[in-house]
Formats: sequence, C-alpha cells, structure tokens
Amino acid sequence: MDSIKKYVAEFIGTFVLVLFACGAAVVTHCSVENGAGYLLTALAFGLVIVAMAYSIGNISGCHINPAVSIAMLVSGKMSLTDFFGYIIAQFLGAIAGAAVLMGIVGADTGLGSNGLYNNDILMSIIIEVILTFVFVIAILGVTSKVENSAVAGIVIGLSLTLVHIFGIALTGTSVNPARSFGPALFAGGDALANVWVFIVAPLIGGVLAAVVYKFLASGKEDKK
Repeated sequence: MDSIKKYVAEFIGTFVLVLFACGAAVVTHCSVENGAGYLLTALAFGLVIVAMAYSIGNISGCHINPAVSIAMLVSGKMSLTDFFGYIIAQFLGAIAGAAVLMGIVGADTGLGSNGLYNNDILMSIIIEVILTFVFVIAILGVTSKVENSAVAGIVIGLSLTLVHIFGIALTGTSVNPARSFGPALFAGGDALANVWVFIVAPLIGGVLAAVVYKFLASGKEDKK
C-alpha cells in the first residue's frame, strides 16, 4: 500500500508540473523576445517543484522526473521495482496533465513542448545532458544531509528555475523525459518526432550526475 501511495503522489506531482508549468509557458507566450513571459515560465517550473516538495515530498520524495529517479536508482537510494513504478506514474501524470492543458488551450499552442536547438540533434542532446546534470547533482547534494530537509525543496526549485532561465531559449528545457513526452504526445508533428532526444538526454544526464556525485562524496563518506 505504501508503494501505491508513492506512485499516486508521483502521478499527482507530474500532473501538476505539466499542467501549471507547461501551461505557464503557453499563457505567457514564453519567448526570448518576451522577457517577462520567459522568466515567468522559468519561475513557474521552480515554484511547482517547491509546492510539490512540501506537499508530497514526505510521501514519495517528489521526484516527478524520470531523470531524478534514475539518479536515485544508480545511487542505491531506491529499488528497481520502485523505479519502474515511479517511471510509469510520472509518464501517466504527464500525459494526464498535457491532456487537461490541451482541453484548456488547444493542441495548436504546442503545450509547452520542447524543440531541437537549431535543428541540431547532437547539440540538443549535449545541452540537455548538461542542464540535467546540473539540476540532478544539485538534488543529490542538497538531499544528502537530513539537516537540509527544511530547505531542500526551495534549493531544488531554484535550481530548476536556473536551468530553465538558461535553457528555454535553446531547447525549451526538458531535463525531464515525462514532462517532454506528455505535451509532445498531443502536440504531434516535430515535437513528437524529436521527443526521443528529450527522453534519452535527461536520462544520460541523471546517470552522469549520480556517478559523479558518488565519486565526489565517496572520500567524505569514507572518513565518517
């Protein structure tokens, strides 16, 4: 039953992320030229994480992102069974969130879907790996100490805001396979054709962050 509650929490969290954060990108007409909408979109992604961290964080850890879950799996902080349960819940939550958003604003808005940087697949992958690496290593660092629990949600939310401020103009910033898949599924076209980039790259970034953080923290742990 506890596992089911975790999966439901992850579904809810990812649903809220896609509906509100991707929705903010649509309603504010997020673009480089529209500075206010650009920053509001980046802030919306961060604020959703803060809100969800302090509401479902004590239930599931508030991953709401397969890249975070795979990092936790590699770090030995979750079981393989829970990993797959989280992934399924996250993708279903993202699909549900995108479906509701489509019902409100229509699929022709793009639903906050991601896009390739200058139609360059390799560069888009590199960008997303870097963005995800920075985001996930921040999560691993701030959650490594129990005493950080009171501020962890804020730090993680601000970290997500940071990578969005830099990455929105490049790829729209994914760093989250589920968040990318949901909108792309309903937007169709190039968004759906290229969504594999925004599934693969964040997963690579998450794994790299886990491996690097484990290396950086290993000496410190040995001294304890």
